[in-house]
Amino acid sequence: MSDVARVSGPFPIRPDDISALNTIFSDAFSERYRRDGMAGVRVPPLNPAIWRFAIEGAADGAMLWRDAEGGIAAFNLAHVLGAEGWMGPLAVRDDLQMHGLGRTIVMAGVEHLKRAGCTAIGLETMPRTMDNIGFYASLGFVPGPLTITLTFDGVTAEPPVLLSHLGAGERAEMMDECRTLTAAVRIGADYSRECELTLRHAIGDVILHRARNGAVKGFALYHDVPLVEGRSREEMRVLKLVVGDQGEIAALLQLVRAQARRSGALRAAVRVQGEFADTFRAMVAHGGRVRWTDLRMTLTGYAERPVARGLALSNWEI
Repeated sequence: MSDVARVSGPFPIRPDDISALNTIFSDAFSERYRRDGMAGVRVPPLNPAIWRFAIEGAADGAMLWRDAEGGIAAFNLAHVLGAEGWMGPLAVRDDLQMHGLGRTIVMAGVEHLKRAGCTAIGLETMPRTMDNIGFYASLGFVPGPLTITLTFDGVTAEPPVLLSHLGAGERAEMMDECRTLTAAVRIGADYSRECELTLRHAIGDVILHRARNGAVKGFALYHDVPLVEGRSREEMRVLKLVVGDQGEIAALLQLVRAQARRSGALRAAVRVQGEFADTFRAMVAHGGRVRWTDLRMTLTGYAERPVARGLALSNWEI
């Protein structure tokens, strides 16, 4: 019997699995870079705080598979954000790759997201990696536009209103407004769970962009703890950014840049999906610098719905 045939699962991911997950994650993605001709690149382990956030956020979608000795063979985190579902990170242990286990864990994630009622199902991968794109294509995923990571220098400015700084009653009211705004912009999407978990794990906050009467015109969910274990706080990462009117983007970006400086970070990173060409141009004009690209892929028949109005940027990576 082959080693892969003796793999069992899925099992729930627990916090005490994080160390082993980090090893598989680092080894698998470093090997991916090596195959792409970048042998000197070593992907570092992720901050355990980020893993804890991702595991709790994925809930029943945080799955792992074990070998005959009980070691972790593979894992996949499938996230449900209302009707929006995505997978990541996911990886197969180096010695078990190329034997069909990757297909098993991806399809388990897909089935979980379907059962949860997701109408959009996807993931992001490196655009230069032909093997990855071909693999996901064989499972029914099709490539969409690139996701472009832009960075903005932090600035000294008036501090923004943060969700965590509000009293319990007002915080709940603002969360309801953010949820309503998100659903109006991207029908079916709901980012409130990620907002709540970010505050619970103290790894970031939600910037509120409000009208004079206090109503929410937009918001940005960010993490400012280091993504990589043991690194200094250099970059604040925006996971979700929603505005009801695209004309409010510049104002919200200014709040993001101000909070980056207040967080002690040098810059803020915002990931812009390629479907928002006008937004991309506006962000470059606002001083954004292109730093990275990812390829967004969605399952056939489960493409993202176009925004009804405004803008909704949603990070499909942790």
